[in-house]
Amino acid sequence: MTAPYDDLETRDAKTRAAAQLAGLQEQMKRVENTPGSCLAGGQVDQLGDLPRLPVLRKSQLVDWQRDNPPFGGIPVQNITHIFQSPGPIYEPGGSSHDWWRFGRFLHACGIGAGDVVQNCFGYHLTPAGTMFENGARAVGAVVVPAGTGQTELQVQAAAAAGVTAYAGTPDYLKVILEKADAMGVTLNITKAAVSGGALFPQLRQYYADRGIACLQCYATADLGMIAYETSPTSGMIVDEGVILEICTPGTGDPVPAGEVGEVIVTTLNPDYPLIRFATGDLSAVMDGQSPCGRTNMRIKGWMGRADQTTKIKGMFVRPEQVAALVTALGADRARVIADRSGDADHLTVQLEGAGLDPDAAASAIKDILKLRGDVTFHAAGSLPRDGLVIEDRRTYDT
Repeated sequence: MTAPYDDLETRDAKTRAAAQLAGLQEQMKRVENTPGSCLAGGQVDQLGDLPRLPVLRKSQLVDWQRDNPPFGGIPVQNITHIFQSPGPIYEPGGSSHDWWRFGRFLHACGIGAGDVVQNCFGYHLTPAGTMFENGARAVGAVVVPAGTGQTELQVQAAAAAGVTAYAGTPDYLKVILEKADAMGVTLNITKAAVSGGALFPQLRQYYADRGIACLQCYATADLGMIAYETSPTSGMIVDEGVILEICTPGTGDPVPAGEVGEVIVTTLNPDYPLIRFATGDLSAVMDGQSPCGRTNMRIKGWMGRADQTTKIKGMFVRPEQVAALVTALGADRARVIADRSGDADHLTVQLEGAGLDPDAAASAIKDILKLRGDVTFHAAGSLPRDGLVIEDRRTYDT
């Protein structure tokens, strides 16, 4: 494990919370002082007020940007790039020091001055390549802007430039190494910073067996760095430049500590304020402090998708509808299960809570989900705490 990047990573909880609140309040001022901003304002006197603000979803951002291009009326400043991601969604980018906050992660990987990083993230339209390059410059490393593809040329470049570190998706480094083996070329890569895909334990071990320390981070094109590893087995530490919540999918309601829920992030970047931005990913908060000495919250990493929208009997059912059903019935929680009965779809709604009325439940399901199905009732605390509000058990292989 490396030493902390700066003093921010070892702050006590009270100091960090005060700084986060001040940053959040500044973001709210920017939003409120921007004419025509689509982001909602609101009074935030303490961090506990944050869940009262609305959740911003990517679908809303697409609509806003279509009506008010390129950034949907969000107050943006000090940018040097405009990127496009699927949706399409347009993201601003800056060139100032560590604008996306990737320096923390690369430092945790042991990358710094004296390293040459082969950056195999894409540079075309999407921001990943520029994000990692910006972070590499922040820690003093030299960058080979390799992008993707042309593996033989990747090997030649890595050998000629004296590459010591790799940045890219978890699996592509293995492709490069195997090509180098086939070409009889020895590479000197000993560090890898990966994202954008699953880093399976056997793949991490493959790299370790070749003398390569591989760590992963969790980031998005909209938010930049969200969380990062400092060791393979101690979870991901939340970045100092964001406020992270774990909420019940389809709602803005935080789950109890340790439960699985949707990752919702507020960025404190003054150049591009996103407040309560829903990532659509599931994760959970880990107990305790990282053994590396960094004191911020830890999460378990990516645990699935929170956008569990599925079609049942020809009708889309969305997490927001399940949340509305819970509210309408006064239930503790609900779980919609899509299954098959013969060749037909079958719906079951599991409801958790006390004193629920079966007739009211059937009526609410029909009104809110626009479907009919079975209803089962469960005692408080008995439904799984796995982040699923819609579970699709159907198979299509027979």
